[in-house]
Amino acid sequence: MAARRKTVDELLAWLMNRGGIAHRNEALRAGFAIALVRSFVREGHAQLVRRVWLTHPTAPEDLRTAASSGGSISCTSLARRRGWWMPETVGTELHLHLRPGSASTGLGDGWEGVTHWTKPLIPSERALTGTVEDALLHIATCLDRDTALVVWESASRTERIAPQTLRGMGWTSIAARELAGAVTGLSDSGLETLVVTPLRRWGLEVRQQIYLAGRPVDVLVGDRLVLQIDGYEFHSSSAQRARDIAHDAELRLRGYTVLRFSYSQVVHDWSLVERTVRSAVGARLHLAS
Repeated sequence: MAARRKTVDELLAWLMNRGGIAHRNEALRAGFAIALVRSFVREGHAQLVRRVWLTHPTAPEDLRTAASSGGSISCTSLARRRGWWMPETVGTELHLHLRPGSASTGLGDGWEGVTHWTKPLIPSERALTGTVEDALLHIATCLDRDTALVVWESASRTERIAPQTLRGMGWTSIAARELAGAVTGLSDSGLETLVVTPLRRWGLEVRQQIYLAGRPVDVLVGDRLVLQIDGYEFHSSSAQRARDIAHDAELRLRGYTVLRFSYSQVVHDWSLVERTVRSAVGARLHLAS
């Protein structure tokens, strides 16, 4: 008995379930005949970009741009798609990964994004979203070191990549190798990394996410100086805030100095945070009496 031929409506539903964009070969593997795909495009249901990408007008703009360029989304653009944390000060322009020797990108003179022409770090199928490894490589050269480390730390936690695995990669840039060596996998948020990185450069002993008085603290400097960092959307409920205040009080009763900083202070007023911590260290509040 011959297999039932699929319809245009089924192909449209299939494409929309994939965000409005998919490789032609994927449609063929899903059982849609090549004649149906051609008819689908000819009748205006979708556009065939670079002769391989079935693209519906409602598909996300960044994916349509990646398809038309023959590249893939990478760097900070991929980081945002995958939910890696980064400061709001990082630009939102689209970053594309293009392979050396690629044909004309078709991006045009008005292109305002960023292109990364690098050989892929690991073999992968042609896709509109790049690999985690290539995104990290590009981030290492696109952002300043401290901000790049924030994103690398977030990627390590979000993607569950052990720091040892990152250090074992064949990174092709010095910046990426240095970041791989610096990742700890300990930061509970990107804000912690922004705080901890300069403290370590000062030569201070810094520990993260250790339990004191029954709850974890973000950062312990030396023996007695606790730094708590409130994220942009964290500690927002009154109940959570009450628990934070109670824990801070218990820590003070046990002889710790507690400094609590907000997202806005860390990201937009770092000089105040730095001055406060330096003053506390200068007063030897980080040392056991």
